[in-house]
Amino acid sequence: NHSVFDVLHQKDVKEEGMVDDKGLGQDRAKLKSYLKMLESNSPQKTWTEEQKLAYWSNAYNAYTFELILDNYPVKSIKAIGASVKIPFVNTPWDIKFINIGGEEYDLNNLEHGIIRKEFEDPRIHFALVCAAVSCPKLQNKAYMPESLDAQLTKAAKDFLADSKKNEIKRKGS
Repeated sequence: NHSVFDVLHQKDVKEEGMVDDKGLGQDRAKLKSYLKMLESNSPQKTWTEEQKLAYWSNAYNAYTFELILDNYPVKSIKAIGASVKIPFVNTPWDIKFINIGGEEYDLNNLEHGIIRKEFEDPRIHFALVCAAVSCPKLQNKAYMPESLDAQLTKAAKDFLADSKKNEIKRKGS
């Protein structure tokens, strides 16, 4: 049940996709209860593909919120982690702080080891939001199995139509 996360999205994610970190911080207890629910209810073999993908996509986004709040205030997610930065080695996406079903994960494990590996849908790129300005817009609703297809399509269309992130020109111009 992603209703708690959906309420947080609608309250703390603005229409343009930016998160009200201060507001989310005030709702931290609700976020923590949602994370606790995720931790103790990992996807089962009997779940549909939509249920699994909605679960993992929401988990990725919820744990990104948690990472930001754990380090709040922070100017950029990229500032989180070791003070000496080694590209592609000690990024915020490599911090192991997620425990689901007794397994320890980082955000990269969720994105690349589970979501992209198990679900071959290119729209996933637009659903997972890494909290950087260059990322696709964060939708202000949690992903729900029953509306997942429409939500993924909307996320993809929103990103592709964003002239701040994409410039589409005719060939030869």
